[in-house]
Amino acid sequence: MSAFASRTRAGEATLPLRGADGRALRRDTEHSWTDGTTRFPIVAEIPFLRSGRDALREAALADLDRGEPDAALARLLADRDDWASGPPARAEDVRRAAESPAVGLREAMALLAYGPVGDYFAYRWSDPTYLSGLRLLQSGAPAAPRIFVEVACGIGHYLREALQRGIAAVGVDVVFSKLWLARRFVAEDAQLVCADVASGLPLPDASASLVFCHDAFYFLPHKARVHAEMTRVSAGPVLVGHAHNRDAENHSAGAPWSVAEYAALAHASVLYDDAELTRAFLEARSPVAQTSAALAGCTALSWIDGGGAAEATPSRQIDFTQPVPGATLRLNPLLAGGGLAPVWPSARYAEEYGPASGYLTREALQPLTPVTTAELARRRVLLDLPPRW
Repeated sequence: MSAFASRTRAGEATLPLRGADGRALRRDTEHSWTDGTTRFPIVAEIPFLRSGRDALREAALADLDRGEPDAALARLLADRDDWASGPPARAEDVRRAAESPAVGLREAMALLAYGPVGDYFAYRWSDPTYLSGLRLLQSGAPAAPRIFVEVACGIGHYLREALQRGIAAVGVDVVFSKLWLARRFVAEDAQLVCADVASGLPLPDASASLVFCHDAFYFLPHKARVHAEMTRVSAGPVLVGHAHNRDAENHSAGAPWSVAEYAALAHASVLYDDAELTRAFLEARSPVAQTSAALAGCTALSWIDGGGAAEATPSRQIDFTQPVPGATLRLNPLLAGGGLAPVWPSARYAEEYGPASGYLTREALQPLTPVTTAELARRRVLLDLPPRW
């Protein structure tokens, strides 16, 4: 039996869970939860609550009830989101990703047929959009947050940032394999839940210090419902970053809204051009908020809804702009070639992120005297990557 497939959380979850109808979930076996009517499987400590996958849920439960957790894991790892393109992963590749302890993050994503999404996750730590998310957290996170909840958390980049700063982290995503990658490589100690947030967040009212969603909100259907659920779960602010603007050209798919529509949804917000957050991160300053009218043509919008920005009390802020003390920093893999500019993993990646990543070029570093480790970390020349990146 695979050690990874057989892991299940021994006790109750950090936050109690609830079903799509609001009924509380409880453990009925070591490998399942129930709401009194329906059972839900747990694999790799991840409850599978995804709606619209009843046949998959029942098949995984049957595997677990027969004592075959590897089979359940393989089924769930093969499940994809509705935006996925390209051929699915081969069964033998899924098994290798799950069973081989020698497989690292990038190889696991290749085996699971992540394609271009794998590049996005592998190199996200230095993307301009990732920096904007860190700066949004710097501006909007309350002092001494206790529980950080991320909607559409992917493989756990921001969950890891929260955990490293002593904040309990809860990640919700619709794709089980992303959560499994987070558990195995990126954010092992996070509480992870596979669920469709459009059907409701499976978490109690006001249970989080803040709720965060970055570079994903524009993909989500039923945005008003999702935002209402994020507001219900947060006892503090709701932070949404890099929401693509329908009225501007973007590289990604999704179902974006206009800035005016986002602003109407987040009625009490501090609004930012997402690119301004990236600039503020790199320049070590506070970002400048703007009105929705002034932001109508921006490529992507970010906002803080409720709680206001934390910029007025910088001494109480948690620093998300520098690695935590004691972190092991490595040369950004994009710069491993030793040239004057990054070596991008694909032409598509270069087209989307290259124009806004000038801070990675040698020319951008030349005016810095002296070039300190802190500044190299800020410019993402040096990165705190997961050990098995």
